Amino acid sequence: MSISASPAVSDEVATFVANRIGFIELDRPKALNALSTGMIRSMHAALDQWREDPDVLAVVVRSRHPRAFCAGGDIRFLYESAQRGEQDARDTFFIEEYRLNHAIFTFPKPYIALMNGVVMGGGMGISQGAHRTGGLRVVTNSTKMAMPETRIGLFPDVGAGWFLARTPGAIGRYLAVTGETIGAADALYAGLADAYIDDAALPALVDTLRSERFERGADVVACIERAALAHQVVPQPEASSLANGRALIDRHFALPDVARILASLQSEREAADWAEQMIAVLRERSPLSMAVSLEVVTRAEGSMADVLRGDLDLTRSSFLHGDTIEGIRARIIDKDNAPRWRFARIEDVIAADVEKMFDSPWPANEHPLRDLRG
Repeated sequence: MSISASPAVSDEVATFVANRIGFIELDRPKALNALSTGMIRSMHAALDQWREDPDVLAVVVRSRHPRAFCAGGDIRFLYESAQRGEQDARDTFFIEEYRLNHAIFTFPKPYIALMNGVVMGGGMGISQGAHRTGGLRVVTNSTKMAMPETRIGLFPDVGAGWFLARTPGAIGRYLAVTGETIGAADALYAGLADAYIDDAALPALVDTLRSERFERGADVVACIERAALAHQVVPQPEASSLANGRALIDRHFALPDVARILASLQSEREAADWAEQMIAVLRERSPLSMAVSLEVVTRAEGSMADVLRGDLDLTRSSFLHGDTIEGIRARIIDKDNAPRWRFARIEDVIAADVEKMFDSPWPANEHPLRDLRG
């Protein structure tokens, strides 16, 4: 078996080819593999190198650590750059992250994500696109999946709106607004994962991938699917908490705006405990971010390229005119958990406030992601 390292190896991510498989291994454990600009660049450089290489049949992205696949983007860096007024550094981070998300989504070979532990925010951006490549999104018993951005005054970015919009019923709207965390069975039920393997079996699976003989990318995928047959997720997807709550989720979260969702929950009699829990969640999140997040999913009917362009526009407005800086301050920096949101109440946000957040700061012919297609 030959192993060749790519030139793009940083301290925080290793990219190399072994047994005709391109491996991307995230190695930033103290930050739960949160993505830095350098990690994003290393990953993208490797994919560019492997895209046309006949000696690379498929790509596997994984974590070297049990706690997390990837907890998201480097939020602290984004906050500090905002404090210093370094808009270009922030724009660069998001532009390069979204270009990587698009490169994964349009990759011409099977891309396989082994999603153990925390899979949130930017971690969804480097895994969900696997579904479009003929690859796999593999979850484990430790998987904790979420797009928790409304907690910090942001929105489900990294193209996640595209995938959330294609989940059954109102599940995507529910996950976008609440930022609730789901497990492996939920992810499979929602169509946000394709296969399940126990955490304890991952090392043996990687050993197999590095030793078994493969002729085509599809053989790599089949090898993982065979391994998954030996494992059964508990509970089964159709008995997951998302499946059990589906009727309630659809009843309330299919409504057109957050104020109506809240009013509907307040009138819920049959599942009063669940409704009270949801009301408490909504009261804690940024009212503006929840409204924007709902709209992100509503608008995600088009191409991934369009979604990512919209995400970039929204990151600019979220930092300049929204709740993101205050949300990061309250949750991550000062940890006082007492954010002073731009709108005190969900009912105070009107459609015009939401619409304004989607304004692009760039003319279409100058948009940094104007060349993305598909």
